Amino acid sequence: MTEHPLEDRRVLLLTHTGREAACEVAREVMAGLTGQGLRVRVPASEAADMGLEPGSAAPLVEVAADASRAGEGCELALVIGGDGTILRAAEIALPTGTPILGVNLGHVGFLAEAEHDHVAATLQAVVDRAYAVEDRMTLDVRVYQDGTLVRSTFALNEASVEKAARERMLEVVAEVDGRPLSRWGCDGVVCATPTGSTAYNFSAGGPVVWPDVDALLMVPISAHALFARPLVVSPESVLAVEVLPGAQSAGVLWADGRRAIELPPGARIEVRRGPSPVRLARLHEAPFTDRLVAKFGLPVEGWRGRAERLQRGER
Repeated sequence: MTEHPLEDRRVLLLTHTGREAACEVAREVMAGLTGQGLRVRVPASEAADMGLEPGSAAPLVEVAADASRAGEGCELALVIGGDGTILRAAEIALPTGTPILGVNLGHVGFLAEAEHDHVAATLQAVVDRAYAVEDRMTLDVRVYQDGTLVRSTFALNEASVEKAARERMLEVVAEVDGRPLSRWGCDGVVCATPTGSTAYNFSAGGPVVWPDVDALLMVPISAHALFARPLVVSPESVLAVEVLPGAQSAGVLWADGRRAIELPPGARIEVRRGPSPVRLARLHEAPFTDRLVAKFGLPVEGWRGRAERLQRGER
């Protein structure tokens, strides 16, 4: 029996298995990739949701018992779902530097590159390696209590410090590069990357930052203060938020809305640029402006800029 020349290539498949539509697309992806001789690796929990038990899967489908190491040896992580599924994929792909390619089955799907009705073209691009990879800044997030580091995590989109009790404001002091900036009674504070500027940061009234801009963002949420404006600072800056020691309410830190860390009064959160980026695979080189217009359905009727430039002989 002749071995297929592509058989040593592996793609990690991550799926929002809570949606049957996503499972159907995942099965189509598995059939398409294995039909081209690529191996497909699926975390055990997701394989069980799709009826793939170890030993019963197709010859080129691997079931990974340890999801945290599922990205090892994979050239790509193909994600079927929305931005939440892609953020989950980032947790697995970050340690190995595996590029992530998202197929959107969510609503906006800002991190996704392809739509579910373009699966065949996406699979062919994976087989042909017809994609580019861009690095996206991450956040290194550290929580201190009484000067001692108690927890650390990362974020691709944002680290948000939020009040734990709905009926109380969170009392915090914000800091930039070791210097106090302002004290806020607020619902929370968002520290975001340019990638996350279209996520929670956007909802909180922060600026949209193009992903090729290196910067960190800090946005207070519903702050009762004279100065409570969104901030854009150097990517080398260190942002900090301290929950006031005498505060009546505690807080909670959310990393990408997925990982929660309790913040008692006196807790200190430091946010800086992460040491390793998350890598996103791109099939198209569309300008970020076009992505904004498409994803948010922005009205651009009446624009004549390009036509007027062409009339002047400009590109």
